[in-house]
Amino acid sequence: MQRHVCFCLVVLAVVGLGAAPSGKEWTSLFNGKDLKGWDVYLKAPIGLNQDPHHVFSVVKDGEESVIRISGEDVGAITTVKEFADYHLQLLFRWGLQSWGSKKGKKKDSGLLYHSVGPYGADFGAWMRSQEFQIQEGDCGDYWGCAGGIAAIPSVRVNDSNYVYDPAGAMFSFRADAKIGRHCIKRGDAEKATGEWNQLDLYCHGDTSVHVVNGVVMMVLYHNAQVDSGSVRPLTKGRIQLQSEGAEVFYKQVRIQGIDRIPGEVLN
Repeated sequence: MQRHVCFCLVVLAVVGLGAAPSGKEWTSLFNGKDLKGWDVYLKAPIGLNQDPHHVFSVVKDGEESVIRISGEDVGAITTVKEFADYHLQLLFRWGLQSWGSKKGKKKDSGLLYHSVGPYGADFGAWMRSQEFQIQEGDCGDYWGCAGGIAAIPSVRVNDSNYVYDPAGAMFSFRADAKIGRHCIKRGDAEKATGEWNQLDLYCHGDTSVHVVNGVVMMVLYHNAQVDSGSVRPLTKGRIQLQSEGAEVFYKQVRIQGIDRIPGEVLN
């Protein structure tokens, strides 16, 4: 598994990450039986709530039910509801299969948040959104999808790559900028392929934080979107889990409202 140059890591206790500042209750987004509460969208010509190859299913992992995404077709499952000001937590692990142009390459998926607008706006498959990258060796990276923008303190490491650094200069990552729409996370906290990983996403106002296995990968500020040439805030929306050429499993997908992002996550 490839690793980026390692920067100093901010390690957080998993127990601490499980507590919401507001004390609000967790709500499960996966009922353990089926995909009720989620829509399915696969790249054209398949479309909305059609899944001929059973890309998305619920399977048993020992005694536990989990979501399986085969990766055979490109698309996502998307929550029917929108969310703002929340802490989202889930577990994922990689399967063995890969497909098409991704076959034999890094296994790839993604957590898309603040998803708005039409299906298929990005690569014909995903909505406008902010991406918490889920890819072997790259978990925690940022991509702006179909007009998503974020301001991220970063350092330039070569002609085309910028890495998150809380002491770095603030850059605006967007598709129509010279630096592009991708910022690399700091360090690496992903477990070996096949092991379960915990992801925590904190969103409050126009700030969001990507956390992998208790380690802060990146803090994003001024989440926004380009819409017909104008910049508008992007602070709420639906949640998508990508199918992008690799088999991946998800479980314990849950969310709770927060009235602030915990200070230990931001520092």
